Amino acid sequence: MKIGIEKISFHVPHLYVDMHDLAISRNEDPGKYKIGIGQDEMAVAPLTQDPVSLAANAALNIVTDEDREKIDFVMFATETGIDQSKAAAVYVHRLVGIKKEARSIELKHACYSGTASLQLAKGHIALNPDSKVLIVASDIARYGLNTPGEVTQGAGAVAMIVSSDPKVLELEDESTFVTKDIMDFWRPNYSEYAYVDGKFSNEMYIELFNDVWGQYKEKTGGTLDDFKALCFHLPYTKMGLKALRTILDEADESTKERLLENYTKSTLYSRRVGNVYSASLYLSLVSLLENADLEENGKLGLFSYGSGAVGEFFTARLVPGYKKHLLPETHDKLFNARKQISVPEYEAIFVQSLPKDGSTLELDVEEDPNKVCLAGIKEHQRQYVIK
Repeated sequence: MKIGIEKISFHVPHLYVDMHDLAISRNEDPGKYKIGIGQDEMAVAPLTQDPVSLAANAALNIVTDEDREKIDFVMFATETGIDQSKAAAVYVHRLVGIKKEARSIELKHACYSGTASLQLAKGHIALNPDSKVLIVASDIARYGLNTPGEVTQGAGAVAMIVSSDPKVLELEDESTFVTKDIMDFWRPNYSEYAYVDGKFSNEMYIELFNDVWGQYKEKTGGTLDDFKALCFHLPYTKMGLKALRTILDEADESTKERLLENYTKSTLYSRRVGNVYSASLYLSLVSLLENADLEENGKLGLFSYGSGAVGEFFTARLVPGYKKHLLPETHDKLFNARKQISVPEYEAIFVQSLPKDGSTLELDVEEDPNKVCLAGIKEHQRQYVIK
């Protein structure tokens, strides 16, 4: 049975700040941000957009009435959940109009939970081939103003439908993975911002990538020449390149050129959005599929990393005619409709917060062009509206 991604799309907030402007305001060389880190723009989420609304907006790009009849599982991958008990998936379940005869769960493991969801969905479809799974990976990355991690912030969501009729990407069974109990990035319940050892996290990302790549070669006998492209989790776009470079000496010049060219294509959307945690690998996948000229039936390798830490390398094949099932025009329209804001405007938005004591709050959603918005808080409950 074939199992894989039938549809995939993403959504990002309607506001962004230019990294050149941010660098100047932080007394940094813009080249440090735009070349050294590899980021051009950073999505900024106003209070009217949270992980739930971003996820719902992404899902509404792809879910049809036919899908609603077959979706019996909603998985929400995030590390910026909004409740310690109620799953964010339940909100999306209602906002997207999924039938009540469906499971809904929230999954967490730093940036890895999107991949965990995909693997769980694969198992579910294997047992229930007539059903579909809706996966949403949604996060808002925040490190604080004037912090070393500020340049790697971002916000957005990716939505995928997984089924036994994959029209975009067929998942293969070749998968290798590793877990290590490390403290490279974590956020205790009492902290609004994450704690991170940036240098250590970069080292662990590369170490776990080399571990799972080595496992893959030993398990399958595969080589880099087998792949049309490799996709990476991108907390910032230079990170995946650092990992890729550690294995490029295994390839001939033609393969090196192909992998590096397609890697660049996979970073184009992330350069304009920033870090979206659990959705980052899949934003890079959409960027690759919509911007690269890839052969049908071509093999892709995907590396997923979640701090704390889990790494996984898995493979997939492009389904014939996959280009017809992508949404480049939708995504171009989304990017072109965004509004650039100044650094002072970004800072003013950043320090705004929802009440932490349950106070009632009404938000003005008139200035927010998104279909699904957070309209406020009432009796400790978030109030969402569908325009």
